[in-house]
Order: sequence, then structure tokens, then C-alpha cells
Amino acid sequence: MSEGSFVERLQTGLWADNPGLVQLLGLCPLLAVTTTFVNGLGLGIATLFVLTFSNILVSATRRWIQHDIRIPVYVLIIASLVTCIELIFKAWFPSLDRSLGIFIPLIVTNCAIVARAEVFASRNSVMSSFADGIGMGIGFTVLLVTIGFVRELVGQGSILSRMDMLVGGDAMSGLVLVDGGWLLAVLPPGAFFCLALAVAAKSAIDRRRLLARHAKMPRRLRQSPHG
Repeated sequence: MSEGSFVERLQTGLWADNPGLVQLLGLCPLLAVTTTFVNGLGLGIATLFVLTFSNILVSATRRWIQHDIRIPVYVLIIASLVTCIELIFKAWFPSLDRSLGIFIPLIVTNCAIVARAEVFASRNSVMSSFADGIGMGIGFTVLLVTIGFVRELVGQGSILSRMDMLVGGDAMSGLVLVDGGWLLAVLPPGAFFCLALAVAAKSAIDRRRLLARHAKMPRRLRQSPHG
């Protein structure tokens, strides 16, 4: 796969076809664990690992997987990878593992991962599937950490609190800006508000880009941006 194709897959996952912003997949963990930046980063890393390697394994074995049993096989592959990442978290990041709780095992049911296995990895080469997994995983992770950062800042008045769960030590315990915050931001409604604002911001940026491209086109080639 060419460098251009790799970059294109990354851009697709990060922006054009982001699992959380565009496809609106995997919203259960996205909304549940993003109370802090470190929780979003931890789950994002786990999801990125599982998504990338499940794409690789599905693509590498697609010729030997019978069509009628492909979904159970995909779930088996994903469950095996989730078990590996869960054991890694329990061994090396026990505090973060306890903080994320059930949402690491529930990566198995993340429809974004199963969807990429079915829609992309089962129909493309290993390298293309690798690039797709990296792009989609990074896009999902960026959304997780962004929402976690905003909710932590607004809801708790702190930045990067409990980073010690991920990197250890006391030096990265976070920075408290104000004493307390807006409680609604760390409650479930706050997650929905943050996601809605993120989706609205992306739509506004895409709309502005479309209008800018439309304005640069020769008049005879212009069409309505709604068309």
C-alpha cells in the first residue's frame, strides 16, 4: 500500500468517517467512561489495540473463514484480543483497570470494531486493514480524550487528574484549577452534551470547508452546496 493510501486511511478514521463523530458507534463506553482525561485515554488505547489487531487478523484469515460463521469468528478473535489487553491492564495498570471496570471486557461488544472487521478488513489486504484500524482507533481515541478533558475541566475544575494510574508516580497527579466545578458535566447528561457539541462542531467545520471549496470553483462549474 502506498504512503498516500495510508495517510488517506488515517484521515478517514480521524475525521471523514470517525466512528464516534460520524458513524456514532461505540457510544456506550464513550459516554460512560469519559469523566476524566485519563479514563478516556486508557479506554482509547485499549480500543486502538483491539481494533488494529482484529483488523489485521481478520484480513489475514479471511480466505479461510466460512461466510456462514464469519461473525462468530470475528467475535472470537476480538474476544481473544480483549482478554490479552485486560490482562495487561490488570498486571501493569491495576488502578486504571479498576477505574474503567467492566468497560474493558465490553470492548468485545463494541459495534465499531465488529463493523470494521465485516465492512473493511474482510474485504481488503492486511496493510490496508492495518491502516484502517490505526486510523479508526486513533479517531475514536482522540474523541474519547477530548470529551474526557472537557468534562474533567468543567466538571471537576482539574486537568490530567489521576495520570498516576497510567504512568505511575506522584508527579503526574494533575493540576487543580478551581475548587469544584459544574457537576452536570461529569454526570451522564454532560456526556451527551459534550458529544452533541463535538458532532455540531464537526458539521460546522465541514460545512465551512464545503462552502470555501464551492467559492473557489469557476462559476460555470458551481453547484449548490446542498446538492
